[in-house]
Amino acid sequence: MISTPETRYARSGDVSIAYQVVGDGPFDLVYVPPFASHVELAWQVEGMATFYRGLASFSRLIVFDKRGQGMSDRVSGAPTLEARMDDVRAVMDAVGSERAALLGSSEGGPMSILFAATYPTRAWALVLVGSKPRELWAPDYPSGAHEEDYRRMEEVIQRSWGSAEWSASFADGLAPTASDDGKRALATLIRQSASPGAAAELWRMNRDIDVRRVLPAIHLPTLVLNRVGDTPDIVAGSRFLAGHIAGARHVELPGSDHAIHAGDPEPPLREIASFLTEAWEERAWEDAEPERVLATVLFTDIVDSTARASDLGDAGWRELINAHHRLIRRQLVRFHGTELDTAGDGFFASFDGPARAIRCATTISQVVQELGIQVRAGLHTGECERIDHKVGGIAVNIGARVAAEAAPGEVLVSSTVRDLVAGSGIRFRDRGVAALKGVPGEWRLFAVEQLAPAGTDVPGGHEGSAA
Repeated sequence: MISTPETRYARSGDVSIAYQVVGDGPFDLVYVPPFASHVELAWQVEGMATFYRGLASFSRLIVFDKRGQGMSDRVSGAPTLEARMDDVRAVMDAVGSERAALLGSSEGGPMSILFAATYPTRAWALVLVGSKPRELWAPDYPSGAHEEDYRRMEEVIQRSWGSAEWSASFADGLAPTASDDGKRALATLIRQSASPGAAAELWRMNRDIDVRRVLPAIHLPTLVLNRVGDTPDIVAGSRFLAGHIAGARHVELPGSDHAIHAGDPEPPLREIASFLTEAWEERAWEDAEPERVLATVLFTDIVDSTARASDLGDAGWRELINAHHRLIRRQLVRFHGTELDTAGDGFFASFDGPARAIRCATTISQVVQELGIQVRAGLHTGECERIDHKVGGIAVNIGARVAAEAAPGEVLVSSTVRDLVAGSGIRFRDRGVAALKGVPGEWRLFAVEQLAPAGTDVPGGHEGSAA
């Protein structure tokens, strides 16, 4: 019998993240929780404790509460996907886990997807349970919720979250076949997982998430699970994930419960155990370093540099360029970017998070004005090839072309970047559709208009970048 584990804390920047470790299996498994979580109350929910112990029977199971939830520190605003990735790394570092499988449950799926693509050396397998890549309807994603319905639910959460009646109704919707005792315990967990305001913030943040463009960057063994009687958006979303992640195994289980611990937990446990044990025994990742990684690339260049160089002369231009480089390098250190190249008056850098890259680019645009110059900046997030400790490929070309479209003093981003910074508080102005030279298709671009106060997506204690 596995005993209830002790709750410990990992520091992620200035935030304390509550986590537990249970089991001593041959490999590590990080459970990324759904919308509501509480690491200690989970053990009082009928079925959830059984599910955790089942996972811990074949792995070293690592569970945690997202920042702002459960026993983790409360934070202002909703945690971004980027901040949550930092929290996972902080917990893994705290328990000495160099590489782990990730099990993303429901809302935990998009972050797990982004983590697996961004840090392929820290993850070796991916399990997505009852999840989907996007919340809202789009012409090319008809199973999403319509915005007015989503906003209506946000108002309900703000007004009703925390009440015993509404929590009981929410629990019944997640686990309709659970016993009365199981539903009561789940309702208690839901009530105590977050305040009404925090829950509404998280709901708003999830509204704008879209990780569909990240799916081709997943090169890990992947299992997608859902129950056939779950809500249509979950069933369709799971099928979308399985159809767009190369080599993914898709299993649809009987039942109607969305909560994976409810109903009969044995079928999902068997599928997960079989899949992860097989992937661990093969250990294909031990033979080669990942050749591709998801990264956000930043390009900057000085506006009217030729005319400025002519006005200043060689010595004056050299002095300006040196000062320009010092200012940019200072910001790259601050926002944990990696300098990849400089070409005269231009900079090329990469980041492991798009919100950090946007904040860095915006700060650069501001600080270089003290030198009497302006820069244009462009960003794109995509799958990049690792080439001699640098990155290359079509994503890099797209980033350079986005920068070329930027106006003086403007930070311009691709729609992929915009989709991945949900919850950051960064506001954009739609710059319309552009044909990028040498890049197929048309691309919708967005200019950064306003930054929210920094905090949730600025690294505090973790070094590292994508390159």
